[in-house]
Amino acid sequence: MGGGRLFLLVRGEPETGVSPLGQKIARLIEAQGPIPVSQFMMLALHDPEHGVYASRNAIGREGDFITAPEISQMFGELLGLWLVEVWRQQDAPKKIRLAELGPGRGTLMKDVLRAARLDAQFLAALDVVLIEASPALQAVQNATLKDSPTALRWSAKVEDVFGDMPLFLIANEFFDALPIHQYVKTESGWHERMVTSDDGKLGFALAPMAVPGFTVPESRGDAENGAVFETSPASIALAEEIAAHIAQQGGAALLIDYGHAGTGFGETLQAIARHRSAPLLESPGTADLSAHVDFAALAEAVARGGASAYGPVAQGAFLQALNIEHRAEQLAKKNPPHAKAIQSALQRLTAPDQMGNLFKVLAVLPPTAPAPPGL
Repeated sequence: MGGGRLFLLVRGEPETGVSPLGQKIARLIEAQGPIPVSQFMMLALHDPEHGVYASRNAIGREGDFITAPEISQMFGELLGLWLVEVWRQQDAPKKIRLAELGPGRGTLMKDVLRAARLDAQFLAALDVVLIEASPALQAVQNATLKDSPTALRWSAKVEDVFGDMPLFLIANEFFDALPIHQYVKTESGWHERMVTSDDGKLGFALAPMAVPGFTVPESRGDAENGAVFETSPASIALAEEIAAHIAQQGGAALLIDYGHAGTGFGETLQAIARHRSAPLLESPGTADLSAHVDFAALAEAVARGGASAYGPVAQGAFLQALNIEHRAEQLAKKNPPHAKAIQSALQRLTAPDQMGNLFKVLAVLPPTAPAPPGL
C-alpha cells in the first residue's frame, strides 16, 4: 500500500487507474499515502489538467448527464417566476444580486432571465453573477447567454456572490458534486474510507484507526457493522454561509438536487460517463462524480445561519404547485408539433418514478419573510 501504512481493503479487488489522472493520483498516493474520498473527488472533478470540469463539457446529450434545464424550458421559467414573486414579497428591493452556482451550459439562467422580462423593475434591479470554475463551461455559458437582457459577469469563487445587497441564488445540481467523506462502521468504531494505490492500481481501503469520538445524527438510526455514512462538510459550511447572508441582507435561495432527508445509511457516491454508470476508480477524469445530498443536514445548517428553511419537498410537487401543467398546456398549444415532447418533458421532471421524487427542493429565506410559493 502507498506510503507504507497498513490499510484494510474493504471493497473487493482494486480497480485499474488507466487514465492520465488515474496515474497522477496513483503517484500522489504512492508518494504521500492514501487520500480520503473527498480529496479523490476534488481531483477527479477539478484537477486543472485532467479533471472532468477542466477538460470537458460533461453536461448535455453529448456529455455524461442531462440536467432539468436541458430537459425543458419550463423548469427555468418557473424558477424565474418564483424569484420574481419572492422579490415582490420582500418589497421589491431596488438592487439585488442574482447568482447561480454551477450554471452548466447556461440554459437555466437563460430561461430564468426570459421569465424575468415579465417584470421590468425586477430585471433592472439585477446584478447577475455566474459562479463557474471551468473555463470551458464559462465559454459555453457565454455563448448561450449572448442575448441576455441584462449584463452578466462570471467568477470562479463562490464568495463573490456575497456583498451588501439582497442575494437571490439558485443552485441546481451543484451540491451533489461537492466533496463528501465516507465512514464505515466496524466493531472498533467508525473508520474513514480512503483511496489507496497498489502498483498504480487504485482501490478503496479503511483507515486503520477509528475516528475518536465520531458519532452520526440520531435520525439515521442504529448502524450495523459495514454501514456507510456520508457527510459533506463543504456543503454544510456553504449552506450556512448562504443562510447567514440572506438572514442579514435579504433575498432567497433555491437548492435543488437529488438527495434524501437524512435517514438510514448507505453509499451514494457514483460515477457517470456518457449517461451510464461507470466504475468509480477506473478512469478518474473521464466520468462525472456525484453523491446524494443530505437535505436534513443542509436545513440544519440554514437554521444555524439564522435563516428559515422551507422543505425539502419533492421536485415534482414543487413544480406542480407552481402550475407546470398549465405552462405545459400553453407551450403545447403554441407548438402543436412538439406537444408530445412537451408532455414527455413534463413527465420526466415531475413523475415520481423519474425526477419527481428523487430530486428535492429546499428554499432559504430571511426569518421575517413570508412563506414562498410552492413550499
